[in-house]
Amino acid sequence: MLMLVTRPEPDAQSSVARLDALGIEAIAAPLMVRRTLTPSLPPADGFAAIAVTSTNALRALADQDALSAYSHLRVFAVGDRTAHEARQMGFSDVKAAAGTLESLVTLIALARIEGPVFYPAGKHLSGDMAHALAPHGLMVVTSTVYDMVAQPQMPDGVPEKLEQGAIGAVLVYSQRTAEIFCAATSMLSADARERLALICMSEKVARPLLANRFTRVHLADHPDEDAMMTLALAFAREQTGP
Repeated sequence: MLMLVTRPEPDAQSSVARLDALGIEAIAAPLMVRRTLTPSLPPADGFAAIAVTSTNALRALADQDALSAYSHLRVFAVGDRTAHEARQMGFSDVKAAAGTLESLVTLIALARIEGPVFYPAGKHLSGDMAHALAPHGLMVVTSTVYDMVAQPQMPDGVPEKLEQGAIGAVLVYSQRTAEIFCAATSMLSADARERLALICMSEKVARPLLANRFTRVHLADHPDEDAMMTLALAFAREQTGP
């Protein structure tokens, strides 16, 4: 059972290593690469908290040597993994939501923050946090600190493995990755599409795949890495036995 991990580096290698620990052979084919942007960042004074929907936002701030300026702020992270990374990077007051933007908005709203929220974000947003928090009387200041640049070309040999069925499953973590994957595999035959299993972080991630006639789509129970690993292991065992 060979699996393909499509998320960006360095997260792709982390997922490959976790799959290897589960006895599943995997290779990485990152379909996006992070590019740090250099906007004029707002002064940390006056903010009550920082909202983080991706570890890539923290990495981008680190690239600009800007983390220390915001390290005293309360952090509201989209999920446990992002919260863990925030603590590793020096933030002490960190709360984790349940893995979605909606759960993060709810977490921030219930915290009854007194003051604006700083939101370092990616160029391609999956939702409007400022709009979602406005009804709760919270102002969000968004700075675009990174861009995930599409890598439409698969590594050498990967398209052939997909066509031949040598890759049994593909792990897909975001809707945009799913869209890039569909474009990169547009030449796959109908048989290859029907044979290939897609392990997806959420229903939203799966939508482009279903629209492009990939039929073996599996959804993680929760939108996080642990649930993806659990699903990958269950799938591998179904195919090869325990």
